[in-house]
Amino acid sequence: MILLTNDDGIYSQGLSAAYSALCEIDEVVVVAPITQMSGVGRSISIMRPVRFFELEIDGMRVYAIDGTPTDAVIIGIYEIIKKLPDLTVCGINLGENLSTEAVTTSGTVCAALESATQGSKAIAISVEMHELLKFELSCEYDFGNAKRVLKWIARKVLDKGLPEGVDVVNVNVPRNFNGKIAITRLAKKMYQTKVEKRLDPRGREYYWIHGVEVESAEPGTDIHALRNGYVSITPISLNATSDCEALRCWEDEWKI
Repeated sequence: MILLTNDDGIYSQGLSAAYSALCEIDEVVVVAPITQMSGVGRSISIMRPVRFFELEIDGMRVYAIDGTPTDAVIIGIYEIIKKLPDLTVCGINLGENLSTEAVTTSGTVCAALESATQGSKAIAISVEMHELLKFELSCEYDFGNAKRVLKWIARKVLDKGLPEGVDVVNVNVPRNFNGKIAITRLAKKMYQTKVEKRLDPRGREYYWIHGVEVESAEPGTDIHALRNGYVSITPISLNATSDCEALRCWEDEWKI
């Protein structure tokens, strides 16, 4: 059984594309946020109740969650499926999820991390697209390459599992696919952060947080691969601990 979720909401064309691809492999249970939840990271609703209802969208049975992608994973596993799925897929996300920024901010990637925490093998998959199309429910986009890539990776993970130390594979499919894949590491940063100050009609200040894509992309990184037409596949571990020995001297230097 495959648990399918996303952060773009239940009406996303990417969710429908993933569903049609995965149905050829196994039974698929769709549990996803009702509304757009991009950028919420691994946010979880612990200070309010979470509700869900069942509906059908273009022949796809969906459990719609009034919460975050992480909520969808937890409710999906523990209340709807009531067991650990063989695989969790998050996507197909409208817009690429690259660099260390995506690992902590993307609802898509963080839903996969949550599922891995619960013990499921997990795939996060995103497609590169123009900024103006990312939040369009009816955007015209050819998901053919993404569906082929997803089916190939899903079958491989279901058949052979993930290597030791790999909890999630973060997959990004380029617009101009060259037909090849690359195993990559996370780039340090994808955007140069910007804050734009504006005034509302009453003269009060407000701010837009946004970013401009960095031009440099080091070879071997996910950004470099995508910009050169490769499908980027990045293995991610839940263990974010750095080198403990680098700080071991602090134990001896500690004074109150």
